[in-house]
Amino acid sequence: MTTRRLHLNAFLMSTGHHEASWRLPESDPYAHVDLRHYIRLAQTAERGTFDSLFLADSPQLWNNLGQRPAGALEPLTLLTALATATEHIGLIATASTSYNSPYNLARRFASLDIVSGGRAGWNIVTTAGAEAARNFGLDHEPAHAERYARAAEFLDVALKLWDSWEDDTIVADKAAGVWGDDDKIHPPRHEGPYFRVAGALNVPRSPQGYPLLVQAGSSADGKAFAARYAEAVFTAQQTLADAQSFYADIKDLTGRAGRDPGHLKVLPGIVPVLGSTEAEARANERVLEDHIVYEHGLRRLEGLLQLAPGSLELDKRLPADLPPESAVEGARSRYALVVELARRERLTVRQLIGRLGGGRGHQTFAGTPEQVADRIETWFTRGAADGFNIMPPVLPSGLDAFVDHVVPVLRARGLFRTEYGPRRTLRERYGLPRPANQYLSPAFA
Repeated sequence: MTTRRLHLNAFLMSTGHHEASWRLPESDPYAHVDLRHYIRLAQTAERGTFDSLFLADSPQLWNNLGQRPAGALEPLTLLTALATATEHIGLIATASTSYNSPYNLARRFASLDIVSGGRAGWNIVTTAGAEAARNFGLDHEPAHAERYARAAEFLDVALKLWDSWEDDTIVADKAAGVWGDDDKIHPPRHEGPYFRVAGALNVPRSPQGYPLLVQAGSSADGKAFAARYAEAVFTAQQTLADAQSFYADIKDLTGRAGRDPGHLKVLPGIVPVLGSTEAEARANERVLEDHIVYEHGLRRLEGLLQLAPGSLELDKRLPADLPPESAVEGARSRYALVVELARRERLTVRQLIGRLGGGRGHQTFAGTPEQVADRIETWFTRGAADGFNIMPPVLPSGLDAFVDHVVPVLRARGLFRTEYGPRRTLRERYGLPRPANQYLSPAFA
């Protein structure tokens, strides 16, 4: 029995990750703006002793409102509410380095970490797409390399801000009339190509020092960024071989960046479609596929592939002359994954849309709880994952089923915890040390 333990993150998305989930009789089309819905999901994931839950976000409204519930509550606001309804589970929010300022965002994450008792995490994204750019006064999105250069400076500034208070800055000496020690404040006084930030953060150093840093890009720039900063990586692979290759590569890059590869956890996404038998699981999968409106998927696929509307035909394969990944300024790694999937399995556009409907490129697996546990165990024990980003196709039922039926199998196999135990912060759950304050290092002195 291995002493290594899985990390499980619950990726929560409105009525579920399958684009047709909102059409099922059990689903509430308004759940995406219902706090009670998210409280129930968070408490279910905590009942399953998940390490964390995660909310995705984008600074734009997807303009195809016919496809699925659109718009979302701002994740840091929502997670602050969930912090009061839970006790143990980590709370990870997506926020963009392209369309935020370091000072405001660093303050908001430090505040969440304090409110939650050290359970905050930041999924760092650079945000591709012209639509988002136009919401912030730009005519077009910045180039791929520029977005990552800005993100690197953004992180450097945020780290300076989180460290701008020493842990013992607050003296609270009532007798002497001294509340804090000004000598233990370290204003960043940062000036760089993208940001100028002078003063210290107006929030004390938080329980974790700073939030767990998560990254989700798998392009060359994304992997280099993750190797330098990330402590967890959300990734998408369709095959064990691809997952093993990514895992080995990112761990190697992390070591070359001078970091302990064990301090970066790799969590591929999986969309588990469960049934008490394999036939029932397949039937549940077909019900979801039968509710896909393919015209919606067609428009989204053309957008991802940067093709003009009307370029694709449902019952034909992808064109042979698609642009190479290097020419794509948007989500490069997802572009490459989708094209490779279609080519490898010789899928028609209709079949490809069906495959993407459940997880947008993450692996979808239909089976019994034991079969899902088998898939998770295989990837975990064969050098492909440190854990998984669990993406239920339908919510709340899919998360209920995973917690009630898959988690017990993983526990029985010695792969997953049976209780939370004494570790309280999200970093401790992920087996990570609390970071030292950079201003107290010998190099700074």
